[in-house]
Amino acid sequence: MFFSAKSKGFFVEQNAHVTLLARTSTVAVPLVVEEVRECATGDHEALAKAIKELQPKKSPSGYLQGICGVYPAKRLVRRATLELKRIKDPAYFPEIITQQFRLEADKYATVVLNANDGSDFDPNRPAPQKEVLFGGMPSDEVVAVQNALLEQGIYPERLEIGSIATLGALADYLSFTGDKTPALVLEIGADSTHSYIVSSSGVEASRPIPQGYEAMVPVVQKELGLKDEESARKLFLSNTFDFTGMGPILTRRLIKELQSSIGFYEVQTGQSVGLLHCTQLPEKLAWLGGAVATALGVGPVKLDLPAWLESRKITLAENVQPAVNDRWLGLFSLMVDHNASNPAPDAVAEKKD
Repeated sequence: MFFSAKSKGFFVEQNAHVTLLARTSTVAVPLVVEEVRECATGDHEALAKAIKELQPKKSPSGYLQGICGVYPAKRLVRRATLELKRIKDPAYFPEIITQQFRLEADKYATVVLNANDGSDFDPNRPAPQKEVLFGGMPSDEVVAVQNALLEQGIYPERLEIGSIATLGALADYLSFTGDKTPALVLEIGADSTHSYIVSSSGVEASRPIPQGYEAMVPVVQKELGLKDEESARKLFLSNTFDFTGMGPILTRRLIKELQSSIGFYEVQTGQSVGLLHCTQLPEKLAWLGGAVATALGVGPVKLDLPAWLESRKITLAENVQPAVNDRWLGLFSLMVDHNASNPAPDAVAEKKD
């Protein structure tokens, strides 16, 4: 397949609910985000229109060639503590995946990263770190995800697990602001929730929870006296009823699991989790993030995306700034070069003053 050299950069983030796209002045920083688009995942007509608007002149390949962040259902994003004396044993990492994470190691394509900065773990460095992050997805799902993107007119020049890029961006943001408060990061899906604790020092903890917002549907049915779960699901996923008042009841089971994770982390580290950042929720369930924050007694991470991006040599065009909010952190995280220098918090404070 023939691909021509191009000066523009294209970035795509796709989860179960929404697809976000951006065109940038170049692929590498410094760059300007020139245009952004979003559409519902699965709306092929809307996506085709968005691609045409971002790339009016079709490429020779017929595809939008982009850097893509995806969220496969069976993604692996887990923190682990290594026994350094075993890191050169070929059987050690597969053993962690099988025994600690309860996954079939031979069926997964994985990478091991340093938990503090996301760099590749190197067992041969003089003083290797023992706190690492395993990332991956089933090998057959890699092929499936690539094929799905191609069918949508997108050629993934680079394919990333969006969770890892987002966690790195959030840790970098906390470092940028000088905020030492650990943050709980939740990816609440239909059937499961990926829970992480992130600080300016990196990914501190991770835990998958085998329940998502679908587990709240039977509660909605019972509380509202609806005849069946399908009626409850339709109402729950609509904007026709305000569920905010039912938040404590709907999130009770999830909160119990999160309190357990947070409590263990706080006892182990002596640090208190005080912030929350929620991703992956469909827009109609955005209120859930606030309900979880209230139940846990924490506040939201308040993102100043333009300021942070500027520190990373990424500029938002004037027409782009009004269109973006906290939901775009994952897409922008694909653009960040963590090897570039980041100004110290004191310098940021002086600039704001």
